Amino acid sequence: MGYDTNVRRVERGDTFVGQSNVVLDAVERASRAAALNRPVLVIGERGTGKELIAERLHRLSPRWSGPLVTMNCAALPETLIEAELFGHEAGSFTGAAKTRHGRFEQADGGTLFLDELATLSSPAQDRLLRAVEYGEVTRIGASKPIIVDVRIVAATNEDLPSLVDGGRFRADLLDRLSFEVVTLPPLRARAGDIPLLAEHFGRRMGVELDWPNWPGFSARAMSDLENYHWPGNVRELRNVVERAAYRWEDAERPIDAIQFDPFHSPWAPLRAGGEVRPAAEAVAAQAAQIDPPSAEIAPASTGDFRGDVTAFERALLEDALSRNRFNQRATAAAIGLSYDQLRHALKRHKLLDAGSG
Repeated sequence: MGYDTNVRRVERGDTFVGQSNVVLDAVERASRAAALNRPVLVIGERGTGKELIAERLHRLSPRWSGPLVTMNCAALPETLIEAELFGHEAGSFTGAAKTRHGRFEQADGGTLFLDELATLSSPAQDRLLRAVEYGEVTRIGASKPIIVDVRIVAATNEDLPSLVDGGRFRADLLDRLSFEVVTLPPLRARAGDIPLLAEHFGRRMGVELDWPNWPGFSARAMSDLENYHWPGNVRELRNVVERAAYRWEDAERPIDAIQFDPFHSPWAPLRAGGEVRPAAEAVAAQAAQIDPPSAEIAPASTGDFRGDVTAFERALLEDALSRNRFNQRATAAAIGLSYDQLRHALKRHKLLDAGSG
């Protein structure tokens, strides 16, 4: 893959995984539009796979052997957008030491994927409209246009018609780009796809971790995954699943600990004003509701002080392990010990293998 700060050539092994009707319909619509030399808009929340649809549109098109060039419009300051898109001549502005081809020229004969389209400035929208209408671009500082053969695929998570109504997006540019509109469903609407995706990402992570076999998820962990709202959609699911596998210490036992918010911690810094982050608070409340602490863990006194203390410490450890689903790192954090301290205590009480049965 060739990369620079603002543009990527999309060449990856990822593809859409799913069997729900809503996602199959979206993929089918993109597949049908791929063969036509027309612009396509891809709409969807963050993490729904807009770039994968762009790649599919390119790979199934007659342009498949040409370049697929991606530019994130939101990643550039407004002053550089036009230079990146259309290129510039040497000396056309301060810092332009040599002539540079823009993204349109780089994508000649192929596909240009414009991500975060709604962030384009008005001047950039004006020049993009001309490029789409006439198939020509003019480098900054040049007097003659350059003919390019580029198919545009653009993506956004914004409601572009509303932006047009508010005067923030050109109506004629939207008309030119919306020959076909593929709207991707959020993960929460993809019935039955969460277990499929979780297994897919989990197995890939297991290979990366050199696990001999994929243990899968426990029924409780899978239920947690299916009942979560997934504001970050498939990208968030992938992170959660891979993190759960990476933190799991027993590759022979189904993964039984899921952490949705990686920032949740008893020692997490407070937000400005001293407030707890809502996501962390919600996850903590959810965990407490699913697995409340034991009401009574202290054993009855036997008259042997040292023995009672030892038994009480063991009961505390057993309770903490149970409440944290036998995830030792999570248990250590929950009771204020380092991981090594917890392991030493578990070894002392012969609890290292607790929960493995």
